[in-house]
Amino acid sequence: MDYALLRNSLLFKNMEENEIRSCLRVFKARELDCQKNDLILAAGDNTNSLGLVLSGSVIIERNDLWGNRIEICEVEKLRLFADTYAVLNNETLLFDVRAESSCRVLLLQIGDINTLARLREKWTVKFVCNLLMISSLDNLELSEELFHTKSKTMRGRILSYLNTVALRTHKREFDIPYNRQQMADYLNVERSALSGELSRMQKDGIIKYRKNHFILL
Repeated sequence: MDYALLRNSLLFKNMEENEIRSCLRVFKARELDCQKNDLILAAGDNTNSLGLVLSGSVIIERNDLWGNRIEICEVEKLRLFADTYAVLNNETLLFDVRAESSCRVLLLQIGDINTLARLREKWTVKFVCNLLMISSLDNLELSEELFHTKSKTMRGRILSYLNTVALRTHKREFDIPYNRQQMADYLNVERSALSGELSRMQKDGIIKYRKNHFILL
């Protein structure tokens, strides 16, 4: 196990190697080597395990009974998946987790997190605080996405997102971390429609842009 790698993750932040060893033992950690498209967790199942991506990436996707597939997000190296379900323990998974490429993942059987209190070890406080921090960051990210998609117009969604980036960077000129397809997915719009609206906004003198570089006028 690469403990130096684990210490770089938010899940094991501020934890020493001996504490991580103890944590992995308590949560019956197991490492999986996955090939592209391997199913790691399946919708409809219950799970008490959260996953930490050690290398490569995994895809969270929704497949319905009629054969429709929606890719929800990509989980990259040192990010978690299914952590909420692992803590709740008896909730039914509403999505599949699939290997996006060859990857390694670490699964921890969290179960009832209240059992940690009975261990009376210092690392348990660090671990729970880290989980809370990750959950808060995920909720903030989801809330922002819902905030942007609240507008009924595409222009409203674009302006909401760009305004948030401007507030965060304290600048009117900045790069966004998305290509055009990723931006369309984030705002829940069609890529071609997004490109057309950006072009109209530029003609209207609201923004200037080139690829992922934007200037708010």
